[in-house]
Amino acid sequence: MPRFLALLTSLMLIASLAHADPRSWRAEWPQTNFDKTTVRDWSEIMSGGPPKDGIPAITGPKYRKASTERRIAGLEPVITLEIPGTQPRAYPIRYLTWHEIVNDTVGGVPVAVAFCPLCNSGMTFDRRTARGVLTFGVSGKLRHSDMVMYDRETQSWWQQAIGEAIVGDLTGTTLKQVPSWMESWDQFRARNPDGLVMDEPAYNRSYGRNPYRGYDTSARPFLYNGENPPHGIPPLERVVRVGNRAWPLTRVRAEGGVTEAGMRISWEAGQASALDHGTIAKGRDVGTVRVRDGQGRDVPHDVMFAFAFHAFWPDGVWMVR
Repeated sequence: MPRFLALLTSLMLIASLAHADPRSWRAEWPQTNFDKTTVRDWSEIMSGGPPKDGIPAITGPKYRKASTERRIAGLEPVITLEIPGTQPRAYPIRYLTWHEIVNDTVGGVPVAVAFCPLCNSGMTFDRRTARGVLTFGVSGKLRHSDMVMYDRETQSWWQQAIGEAIVGDLTGTTLKQVPSWMESWDQFRARNPDGLVMDEPAYNRSYGRNPYRGYDTSARPFLYNGENPPHGIPPLERVVRVGNRAWPLTRVRAEGGVTEAGMRISWEAGQASALDHGTIAKGRDVGTVRVRDGQGRDVPHDVMFAFAFHAFWPDGVWMVR
């Protein structure tokens, strides 16, 4: 981690620990029920820097045909969502880096596409709950370096990595994960020439630039003071998480894919890391993962950093062989 980033991390950590008390958050969050929570240690929740909605989530994105998009480089990553009976859709990481959440409705299914750069965690959730359809925003808070989302309907806080409410009236509610995956723009449009791609949002942002340059080769995650993963796995190594199991990406890549626990995990070269070079399109090739069951159906999963898996699944199973 660059020296200036390490210093910034230390200063923000000290400041966050000094205010790790919900009483200091009530002015900003007057409608959040802090008396209902699964968080045992409030010091785990820190300010990531931006305030509530300082990172603006997108609701109701616009689209264009994949064949007409010229701004996205071939190796740039996108999150792909293919719901049967609908046109496949691509959500470019060049936009999600700056917005982190997209609230959308696809084929009648209200979804939230969420990407946390600090954990490399990109997943899609069904926004329907027993309390109705929720709309998500970015709280500006982090827990174990992972984005804390919030819903605008109840102002409850949600942990992105696990899709669960951790503070507020909806505490304990879990969102259903919808199968989606990260792949390159070239891979998406080769398979879906008639697909749709999210259009550039109308915000003044440096889309295509990576503000976390060199992050996924750092020795330590940003604003994280938890344990390192076991088995000597580097904290910022990518792992393929399915449920409470994690396969190190180095193993999946070296073996040309893995078939275990009733699933086939494949790896294919051709996708740039969004967290390497200052320009996303120039990031090193980390490849694309697909996870399917025995019938060839896509399985909900995540390709996240090892430290985040260990933080949220401390008793999880490491598929290291």
